[in-house]
Amino acid sequence: MLGCDLGTLFKVTVAGGSYQEGLTAHLQGVPPGLLITEEEIYRELLLRKPGQGELTSPRREPDVPIIYSGQNCADTMPGFHNANYTNGTPLVILIPNLDRHFEHIEAYRVTNRTPRPGHASYASYIKYGQWDDSIGAGFFSGRYTSTIVAAGAVAKRILKDVGIEVISYVKEAAGVRMPDLPLEQIKPKVAAYKEFRRLHDPVYQALFASGRLKPEMRMLEKMAVLAEFEKEVPDLPKKMKIGAVDEEAIRKQYGIHPKLNCPHLETADAMYERIIEITKQGDSSGGLVEVVATGIPAGMGEPVFKKLDGELGRMLSIGAVKAVESGAGYAVKDMTGSQSNDQMWAKDGKVVFGSNNAGGITGGLTTGQNIVIRLAVKPTPTIAKPQHTIDKVSVTDAEMAAVTRRDPTIVPRVWPVAEAFTAMILLDHYMQHMAFQSLIKNK
Repeated sequence: MLGCDLGTLFKVTVAGGSYQEGLTAHLQGVPPGLLITEEEIYRELLLRKPGQGELTSPRREPDVPIIYSGQNCADTMPGFHNANYTNGTPLVILIPNLDRHFEHIEAYRVTNRTPRPGHASYASYIKYGQWDDSIGAGFFSGRYTSTIVAAGAVAKRILKDVGIEVISYVKEAAGVRMPDLPLEQIKPKVAAYKEFRRLHDPVYQALFASGRLKPEMRMLEKMAVLAEFEKEVPDLPKKMKIGAVDEEAIRKQYGIHPKLNCPHLETADAMYERIIEITKQGDSSGGLVEVVATGIPAGMGEPVFKKLDGELGRMLSIGAVKAVESGAGYAVKDMTGSQSNDQMWAKDGKVVFGSNNAGGITGGLTTGQNIVIRLAVKPTPTIAKPQHTIDKVSVTDAEMAAVTRRDPTIVPRVWPVAEAFTAMILLDHYMQHMAFQSLIKNK
């Protein structure tokens, strides 16, 4: 498998599978002197993990990250205070699988000869043959996106230090689309949703808030904590249900929907009702995720083959994403030039734009405006309706109905992945941009 890495100066390589021992993210290009903890990474991972309520798969994976390398184990000299800071060597993050019991594995084994329509299970069998890691879809499961979120957490932290911020949210779900809102209204709602999820996450409370898992522990000590915590995983469904909280209190306190990161509450309610309606019919639904990046300097991007919008198009690598658009996206086909063009004015020695149909990128280079990207997410392939398929070994006709754990919709779990993936790409190009600019200034 040769396609598991991304980036030039900030380089990420991922590995693992849905029912292997776990997953890893290997990061090169992390600067020295960065203090980042497993708690900080987990704050991002908890937003994407399953078991959060009626809209996600009931799998009970805690998604707890363990930093394996890339940090100083102690202060390196008397008078130095650099313990647990990055040291410039590759940063490796482990995400052990803690919910992979035999009854779940057996459910996959008895259905693996009949691939799920719309899923990679047929094509991966053709590529890898009998050695295909098909338990839980292996590397083609949405489980692997935990590695992207972990790497993206590091990237977001580095970008924040230079004034770049990336946020994402559900723009449309099950055919229900939110109205356009000013970014000033969206940002606090997304921040409130993240804070709510952290405060009500039982794994966060049990391991991090309690101090049970500490940065100064050795890796084997941390693993011992997780080995003990694994025994508590079967009880997590009762604790991990977001629906167990007082939803009305959450709405009043935060002004958000507790199960959907859509910054327009009325639309989120309509989305939720429609998703549940479709799920009760034994089916699944898709939607649209929007990503906005702010604080971007002008001129980032590397034409011709690494134009920034082209690089962001790599988010088609996220499972279930079938299209990526920037700015006005597909709508430009119905515009005239005068409608599509983002006209410019000079104001107090700075350039201002009358619109942002380009999504902050022209010619593959940033304009200094906000970057706006949208991802179209298909319905979950695994559904509770009978589907026509084949026996992939004997190549004969077959029929299947879902028997495995599934997500009624993937949209509520894709937005954290899109946010992280965008941050990874932007950091890589920011580093290239600054290197190039330093050469110009030194002439």
